[in-house]
Amino acid sequence: MLKKFEYDNIPVVQTTAGYVKGYRYEGTYIFKGIPYAYADRFQMPVPPVSWEGVKDTTSYGMVCPLLYPEKPQGEMLVPHMYWPQDEHCQTVNIWSQEIDEKAKKPVMVWLHGGGFFAGSSIEKLAYDGANMSHYGDVVVVSLNHRLNILGFLDLSPFGKKYKNSANAGLADLVEALHWIKDNIAQFGGDPDNITLFGQSGGGMKISALMQIPDAQGLFHKGMIMSGVAGDFMPPCQGGDGTLIVKALLEELNLSLSEIEKLETIPYSMLANAYLKVAPALQKAGAYVGNNPMINDYYLGEPQMTLFTEQAKKTPLMVGTVFGEMSFAPVTYNKLKLSEQEMIDILHSHFKDQTQNIIEAFLKAYPDKKIIDLLNIDTLFRLMSKQLISAKSKYQQAPTYNYIFTLDFPCQFGKPAWHCSDIPFVFHNIDKVPVANIEGVSEKLQEQMFKSVIAFAYTGNPNHDGLPQWDACQPEHEITMIFDKDCVVRENFDNELLKLLKQVLPEFSLEMLMNTAIQH
Repeated sequence: MLKKFEYDNIPVVQTTAGYVKGYRYEGTYIFKGIPYAYADRFQMPVPPVSWEGVKDTTSYGMVCPLLYPEKPQGEMLVPHMYWPQDEHCQTVNIWSQEIDEKAKKPVMVWLHGGGFFAGSSIEKLAYDGANMSHYGDVVVVSLNHRLNILGFLDLSPFGKKYKNSANAGLADLVEALHWIKDNIAQFGGDPDNITLFGQSGGGMKISALMQIPDAQGLFHKGMIMSGVAGDFMPPCQGGDGTLIVKALLEELNLSLSEIEKLETIPYSMLANAYLKVAPALQKAGAYVGNNPMINDYYLGEPQMTLFTEQAKKTPLMVGTVFGEMSFAPVTYNKLKLSEQEMIDILHSHFKDQTQNIIEAFLKAYPDKKIIDLLNIDTLFRLMSKQLISAKSKYQQAPTYNYIFTLDFPCQFGKPAWHCSDIPFVFHNIDKVPVANIEGVSEKLQEQMFKSVIAFAYTGNPNHDGLPQWDACQPEHEITMIFDKDCVVRENFDNELLKLLKQVLPEFSLEMLMNTAIQH
């Protein structure tokens, strides 16, 4: 059946900067590439310049330039789409069922992954918001903002004009939220019911926004997917840009008096110089940018510092997936391995702790193969637990926890990997062929999707298709396990993670960035 494009119904909406024209497809109003801000390099964003007439917003806007070249890989697990790049990338995309300011539908604002240095609002095919808007009757917004050294490089030691260059990328997000607050009613959304949701780096951006005084009151709920910043991340350490900026100037043959030339040289020159000088400085423990920096604008990750009043009062969904960064192809067929063969393989990794770890694993995951211990995530799960535990103590707003543990048929039953839950949340499994498991995926998609939509509407993810899911309490971590059969468990993997932390290597920022770059 052919999809219906409505040629005779061209939507035009007035924004604070001027009129925009979108299109309607299969009943959903779609606007792409609407400017929400403008900024010179390293400077704070300002509202976009107004325009005359009607701006065509039927194509996605430019995405932020990347430090590392794109690589055509990982397409089966995480289908991608790359797009033209420009540092003036501050645009939003909107999907809505109505363009009536009286509609007041919940607004869901997607913050993309890629840490603070990569990604875009359209990088993954599963980011498309049409199905979420259609099936959930919500307004979906996604956006681009400055990343890497364009959004997170501290030049403040070299002049007042650079006071917040280290957090310019976060300032873009705040400016986007101001734009949404001021304009979303015209697109059918409720400016008083805005839910942020984001995965990986997008989740980290949510916790960062909770700690920015200028963002207070601009959003009301948050869903953090595989993205809580831990104590290994520079955002929690602060820093100073003196060393990296001086190294950049030297590599570019510029004197300190010529620092303003960093604002105008081609991005490719700036990026190439950065990639030459940053690794050695980072290895030596110096600040090199690429992440937010604690100052009077951004107060630091809540679980590592003090929760702001906004953070205390923001209802949250916080979750991870079973395998997270286990992108490497599975080279064994776990469906054919005998139990003893699995034990022998595990013993080569866990030595004298093997039996204790296996017993703890089977208590946590009684239906899984013990060989899945080779893919289990500890990093994201432990960081999420830190945030959940810290926030639950305040008891001012609920925090709901989940873990996505589905096994996929590919690669002999590969456990859920980083990003594998995104198509289920967006109601987009049809866009990711590997996510389609006959008799399983459609049901699980409905269960996860309805939880997200219920949370956007009410701040509570419960619905009739799931077991009762209570918010976490101090010392009581209640977890919804999303799988073929969804169940709720309490403190179910504490013992397992404690044992694994003793035998697995510490995870570093360098390891995380290398994994993200490769995939």
